[in-house]
Amino acid sequence: QVQLVESGGGLVQFGGSLRLSCAASGSIFSIYNMDWYRQAPGKQRDLVATISSGGSSNYVDSVKGRFTISRDNVNNTLYLQMNSLKPEDTAVYYCAAVLQRWRGDYTGKYWGQGTQVTVSS
Repeated sequence: QVQLVESGGGLVQFGGSLRLSCAASGSIFSIYNMDWYRQAPGKQRDLVATISSGGSSNYVDSVKGRFTISRDNVNNTLYLQMNSLKPEDTAVYYCAAVLQRWRGDYTGKYWGQGTQVTVSS
């Protein structure tokens, strides 16, 4: 059983900051890419940022220079530091991890339950 649990969401004013965390636990042999997605009301879920096991990261253009993705490979934790937040960043944020549960297992993508981020203008 693998669990991804997000935390750190909340209500923040325009221009404020939040730091999201995502802790992966359970039967985990190896974690490869880890991602942050977001889904605004009535819209599809979109990729925000991704980071490889080696630390290489990529961002969607709308958050470049404002968001920073990082990970702690020892504790299987993913982070998203969000600065200069805008109302259009309001969404449910989900973490995802591509991982193997044991040596030889298939590589699957696992999701957290999401955490709400609301930015007021």
